[in-house]
Amino acid sequence: MIATLQEGSVGGYSVAYGREDTYFPVYITAALAAIFLTATWITGAFYWLALAAAAAGFTYYNIPLLEAGRPTIGANQYGIFIQALGLIRWRAIERIDLVQIAERAMTVHELQIALNVPLGSALVADWRKRPMHRLLMRLPWRMDHRGIVRVNLEPFDRAPDDIHRTFLRMWRYYRS
Repeated sequence: MIATLQEGSVGGYSVAYGREDTYFPVYITAALAAIFLTATWITGAFYWLALAAAAAGFTYYNIPLLEAGRPTIGANQYGIFIQALGLIRWRAIERIDLVQIAERAMTVHELQIALNVPLGSALVADWRKRPMHRLLMRLPWRMDHRGIVRVNLEPFDRAPDDIHRTFLRMWRYYRS
């Protein structure tokens, strides 16, 4: 059964992207794209256009990081919702883990949601079909071959432990 819930109105516990320093690189690359485009127009040299396209592509891909007020992940009585994925029902979740992954000089926290059914039947509301203008933008989730939905928790406005603890508590309460 697929419900007609909208991404912006699911209620419950929600987490958005943080309002810290994530804006800076996106705005800088947007400014660089404008500068390179202007340089192409003034000089007539098309190699500036390639640099402008690369900077604009990076900016376009990372625009969702600027949507700090919009809920990106969260949970309610029906399950866990993830932007551009859908609402995963509680009974379809086998386990919820918080995994620390060492990358270069930092540690990344990742929420891993293991499903006990295929993704198509785990979703109460399916939001995987996105509008044309958002097709190439950053997704907050990815799925591996074992059926585990992985969400990087670093860009969010709450601590990874807090998000994991809240999801775990709600999962234990609502799955029964």
